[in-house]
Amino acid sequence: MGKDLRNENTDFLIKCILQLKDADECYDFLEDLCTVNEFQSMAQRCVVAKMLSEKRVYSDIVKETGASTATISRVNRSLNYGTDGYEKIFERVK
Repeated sequence: MGKDLRNENTDFLIKCILQLKDADECYDFLEDLCTVNEFQSMAQRCVVAKMLSEKRVYSDIVKETGASTATISRVNRSLNYGTDGYEKIFERVK
């Protein structure tokens, strides 16, 4: 999927993200870039991925995050068959 996503527009977005210097800049950029729902959905998926990587069960994830089982399944599929993007970041965030 990674190569399918790459184009001039996505390259520019990634270059912009890489220029962010701190959490405040990141919040400012994402607030301008995304709707509140989009930003909250991305945050929720990230938390779901972290919980799944910790081997948490779906019912606990639903209860704690409010994510649907469909969202949890999608994130789980990314964890199992994706590009290891979540895992790379989780290692750095520790």
